[in-house]
Amino acid sequence: MAQSKNTTNFEGLLFQFMDSPDPMLSMLEWLCSRMMEAEVSSKIGADKHEQSQERTSHRCGFRPRRLDTRVGTMYLMVPKVRSGGYIPFFVTERKRSEAALIQVIQEAYVQGVSTRKIEKLAKSLGIEGISRSQVSEMTQGLNEQAEEFRNRPLTSNAYPVLWVDALYEKVRYAGRVVSMAILLVCGVSEEGKREVLAIEPMLEESRESYKQLFEKLKERGLTKPSLIVSDAHKGLVAAIGECFPGASWQRCKVHFMRNVLVHVPHKEKERFAGLLKGIWMTADPATAKQRARDLADQYREKCPKAVETLEEGLEDALTFLAFPKLDARKVSSNNMLERLNKEIRRRTRVVGIFPNPDSYLRLVTVYLMEYSEDCGRSSFYAIRATPLQKQRVRQGSPSRPTIAGGKSMAA
Repeated sequence: MAQSKNTTNFEGLLFQFMDSPDPMLSMLEWLCSRMMEAEVSSKIGADKHEQSQERTSHRCGFRPRRLDTRVGTMYLMVPKVRSGGYIPFFVTERKRSEAALIQVIQEAYVQGVSTRKIEKLAKSLGIEGISRSQVSEMTQGLNEQAEEFRNRPLTSNAYPVLWVDALYEKVRYAGRVVSMAILLVCGVSEEGKREVLAIEPMLEESRESYKQLFEKLKERGLTKPSLIVSDAHKGLVAAIGECFPGASWQRCKVHFMRNVLVHVPHKEKERFAGLLKGIWMTADPATAKQRARDLADQYREKCPKAVETLEEGLEDALTFLAFPKLDARKVSSNNMLERLNKEIRRRTRVVGIFPNPDSYLRLVTVYLMEYSEDCGRSSFYAIRATPLQKQRVRQGSPSRPTIAGGKSMAA
């Protein structure tokens, strides 16, 4: 008879749940309420309104608690206990899930997923408590990690080759939208490891901003590099000369060729470009300069401005040939940083205009932290390997090409 009565009561509950707008959510709320009552009774040693010698505390009302689940959002009335406090066991377990969710949101943000898309994703999981502003607050937890990475002591004080470039994005600053630069420096150590060495925000590229960048690098342990690769920004070139006297400067050949070709008529551009590229298709400086002279002689009358630009910048664009131990493909241009900037822009594109400089710097820095970790697992062959070393690499040997004994890389 009792079993029949219990069955009837349960069926009545089921019908009651089915009449609600969300039956599954109603059932879960009912179950959580019963579990909380049972847990509180066990904690204080007595049921509600029960007189017991084993009682250790008393109930003292309820407090509202919002709980987001995959089924939906519940609003629970959590019992309060006079002494010792009470937190439901399933809420304690959810703290780990919430921490994991924050990490997922941060990771999605770094990978270029917009805050609006993250908000939609959370709602599709039945979680209504994550708005775009909350996503932004969560991502601010990355600030400490980003600052630590930007100001870390350098793992090696010898970086023979540096690549320097700037990345621009739109940022809200002082009540208006401005184009803000982040100056990037990458280096390769004598062991062939590639690292992101500096990430510095600046409102403009100038001699002073680059001087600040290089001086900060020296304070963190950087010694004078042998070769610095960049475009021909006047402020940057001047800062290199002041901060690293005696270091060689390689003008990015890709930027240089673009500067030359802009002065070539369209009908001549294809042939001129073919001859121009041929200058860098040799490892012999004399041959390269002879090819440049031949090109200049052919086009001096047709394209005088292009020839003038070529002759003015040729020496700086051939600096890398004085370092035969370096891989010409990697040290003759800024392509490595250009590819990196492209990956960064793929992530910043979804943001559009950054709300403040900190958010811009945070996103770029955290992505570059991941990039550096990936680089740390592999070698960057800026230094030419001997045939024997190449064979060892193919066979899986840990041997890596290095600059022996820290000697000059020049021939």
